[in-house]
Amino acid sequence: MSDIAPGSTAPAASQTGGTERFAVWREHHAWSLAVSFRRLARRPIGSLLTIAVMALALALPLAFALLLLNVQRLGDALGRSQTVDVYLKLGQDQTAVTALADQLRQRPDIAGLSVKSPQQGLDELSRQQGFSDALHELSDNPLPWVVQLTPAKALSASAVASMVAEVAALPGVETVQDGGTWRQRLDALLGLGGQVVLGWSLMLALAAVLVVGNTVRVDISGRIEEIGVLLLLGASPRFIRRPYLYAGIWYGLLGGGLAVLLAAGIEYGLAAPAAALSAAYGGTLQLNALPAWVLAAVPAGAAILGWVGARLVSGWQLRRMA
Repeated sequence: MSDIAPGSTAPAASQTGGTERFAVWREHHAWSLAVSFRRLARRPIGSLLTIAVMALALALPLAFALLLLNVQRLGDALGRSQTVDVYLKLGQDQTAVTALADQLRQRPDIAGLSVKSPQQGLDELSRQQGFSDALHELSDNPLPWVVQLTPAKALSASAVASMVAEVAALPGVETVQDGGTWRQRLDALLGLGGQVVLGWSLMLALAAVLVVGNTVRVDISGRIEEIGVLLLLGASPRFIRRPYLYAGIWYGLLGGGLAVLLAAGIEYGLAAPAAALSAAYGGTLQLNALPAWVLAAVPAGAAILGWVGARLVSGWQLRRMA
């Protein structure tokens, strides 16, 4: 069934001047934009299925990216801000401890520092259930001075490990306790997650291109006679192909918009569990949403994918018919 109403014709290219040629080109683009949308509306179920499949293919990478973003945020809150405990040798006096603390404060890879005296450590132990009675039996305080370091946020795991090794070699330091192994595992996990998200995004983008391409192929196959008549009348392949390219763009825009809504729904669904988790950690954890520019870029990128799928399939189909 043709989209050209009786008594009217679709805009066609003509051998006119440049201004008139541009007007015809613009008119045909406007006609193609409108007729491609009407074709989608005539097949609501098929169009919705194509849009839904494309939206799911685009929403999955967004969900993975959201998960990875918040795992990284969780790691920053629980792992990268973790203090490094420096245990000094027994017998150190406060003057020596203060000098060592001043030396450590000069390091650019240390963001913060606090000193815990043996008495403070003993008081903390006495407040813990089961230790109070045993501590009263001690004649001397067996605990050392402890210097707690907070590494700078920009430090990588290897830089933190290097800093720990240098601090451990300082005079008066007995041992250094650090979760460097855990921090390295976290970095490796986040790196792997980033590669997985990238790989999934590329594969699902290809799936979106194939979905749109197959839909356009079916549409062209149902209009072989109409296209044949247009070719006999002298229509160019670009003239015939243009409505199908706009159809691909429509599929991409609508699919990308639906993918953004699905991603927003996932964020909304995670809001309550994230609030409970944040409350358990004293409000220090917050759910990170996907950046606004990412959500805005999804429909535009999906429209490009739809155009690519329609362009490849329509070009191949028309070459076979020529």
